[in-house]
Amino acid sequence: FSLVMQHRFQNLMTERLAVVALLALVTLLTAVVNSAVIAAICTTKKLHLPANYLICSLAVTDFLVAVLVMPISILYITTETWSLGQFVCEAWLSVDITCCTCSILHLCVIALDRYWAITKAIEYARKRTARRAGVMVATVWVISIFISIPPLFWRQRGDGTGPQQCIIEHDHVGYTIYSTFGAFYIPMTLILILYSRIYSAAKTLYQKRGSSRHLSSRSTDSTNSMNHCRVTHAFCISDVSNSDHTVEFDRNHATVRVTPLDMETPELDERNQICTSRERKAARILGLILGAFILCWLPFFLKELLVGLNVLNPSPHLSDALTWLGYVNSLINPLLYTSFNEDFKQAFKRLIRRKEHT
Repeated sequence: FSLVMQHRFQNLMTERLAVVALLALVTLLTAVVNSAVIAAICTTKKLHLPANYLICSLAVTDFLVAVLVMPISILYITTETWSLGQFVCEAWLSVDITCCTCSILHLCVIALDRYWAITKAIEYARKRTARRAGVMVATVWVISIFISIPPLFWRQRGDGTGPQQCIIEHDHVGYTIYSTFGAFYIPMTLILILYSRIYSAAKTLYQKRGSSRHLSSRSTDSTNSMNHCRVTHAFCISDVSNSDHTVEFDRNHATVRVTPLDMETPELDERNQICTSRERKAARILGLILGAFILCWLPFFLKELLVGLNVLNPSPHLSDALTWLGYVNSLINPLLYTSFNEDFKQAFKRLIRRKEHT
């Protein structure tokens, strides 16, 4: 009997060590990748754009999740009991809710910024300043804090010996609905609407750029015609390309070329194929962004809502798994929001070369 118990204990310890190692790796990668994004934006003048300031702020928020939230969660999962006291428990839960909510809301304002940049290109270009980006970031943090503060007023203080567990309480249904909708369901709905409109606008721009030769040929002054096309179509193409990978237009093709009316059909077909290819690429990138966001956070917030409504009572292991699935989004965000942008790729290469030299 003792041998069986010893064998079970060894298996349990092996599984726990494997889980801790995996979570520690995710935490380390999240911190490293987000710090790389922050360093790239801070040290590369070409990336000093309002849209990239939002991405930098998102990276800072996700870095805080990796540094302040994930390590304590690993300790809690490992020991299966809370040993850090009531004050640390309240602080940790508040920081957890604030940072995770802030990360999600950053995705929302990034989508809003991109929507304005592509649908109101000329008008928004004048308003798209560092100050405006700062106001958007400040608004996101204020909303996040207001979502995380209420539980501090009714959370049980304990008997002075400290709590044995540190979890989000679901004894206030009103707060559960308020927090889940404010932190996820409303932002998710807004993100879905914005990105669907961004894709539609991008598709229209591709088609207009493919037919821009007709606009050029009708003008008596080819130079004026090119400027007109550049302002009405290529301006937002260039703007989005410099600061955003979502529709990932190619800067090298942003300038409209005047082509003769008797352009050969094969060249037209080739342009149409290029436009179609870019539309597919835009759809694929948007799909990755939305898919990762929904896959990481929907299970957690669905669980939170059902628990708050007393419909579900999940095990601690399931709750931990869904929570960490949400944390993983902080690792995925910097990869998705920078990997498709050539300026970021070059900045990362310079950082790596600089690291090798030192």
